[in-house]
Amino acid sequence: MAALFGARVRRLRTAAGLTQAELGRKTHVVSTRITQIERASGARPTLELARALDAALGADNLLVELWPYVYREAFPDWSRAFIELSERAESINQYAAHVVPGLLQTEAYARAVLSLDVLLCSEQQLEERVEARLGRQERLRSPDRPHLWVVLDEAVLRRPVGGRAVMREQLARLLDAATGRHIRLQVLPFDQGGHEAMGGSLTILTLPDGSMAAYTEGSDYGRLIEETADVTRYKAIYDRLRAAALPPFMSLDMIRSAMEGNYRGANVPSRSERRRVAQEQLQQSGGRRLRGGGGGDRNPRHRPRP
Repeated sequence: MAALFGARVRRLRTAAGLTQAELGRKTHVVSTRITQIERASGARPTLELARALDAALGADNLLVELWPYVYREAFPDWSRAFIELSERAESINQYAAHVVPGLLQTEAYARAVLSLDVLLCSEQQLEERVEARLGRQERLRSPDRPHLWVVLDEAVLRRPVGGRAVMREQLARLLDAATGRHIRLQVLPFDQGGHEAMGGSLTILTLPDGSMAAYTEGSDYGRLIEETADVTRYKAIYDRLRAAALPPFMSLDMIRSAMEGNYRGANVPSRSERRRVAQEQLQQSGGRRLRGGGGGDRNPRHRPRP
């Protein structure tokens, strides 16, 4: 698909009577980047660049419509079917066992996580995967954005992936994301002990037609489950995890505590900034206490256990 995309760019550029350098200037990239795209020899084009090329070449959205197929090539085979479904999902419920979910990762954190892949072939492949992962996040800013509910294992907050500075930035990103009305975060603390999803991460997708799919993932495998009976079982597991997790407001306190305690640095948020975030959370909840999983007392000693 990258080769097809490149061939289309070359054909349109030639028809427009432009050199690679001229097209580069129109799209604000160096001419070697245009060469890489036409030869499918460099990193995959970003959505932003695809849009710029489309506009500069008068392609009538041809390149933009082709881009998703190019970008999916940067992902392993076993994750592509899941990505395709998640792009259409109306709601995404995730349990993250080890790392922050891709939809909420910063660029530095994503690069640190993806660089750990033992099958990574080159720096170029790493950059392709980083670009592709960040490209997926654009849907959270689109009009048809899904409702995203994420349960983070406490290990996600404590493991310093990429180092202290990267983790501080990532945890700050989580706090910022949680101010959006379409995103909810909860933390599953260590004191909850063992549970049914300890082997890896779990995602439940709800599609526009009301059907659901489940997806389980480890460091080098993924499994998409679409059989209704199996999806129902995985949804029940997710619901139990959500009920056992801290309520959203307390979860944000734990994320903030981890950021200021484990990864303290020169850029600790000011007291006024912390107060602002707290006030926004109170406004979103209408002044009422938020409850984890739709119920339960805010006092962790009284939280229902699975």
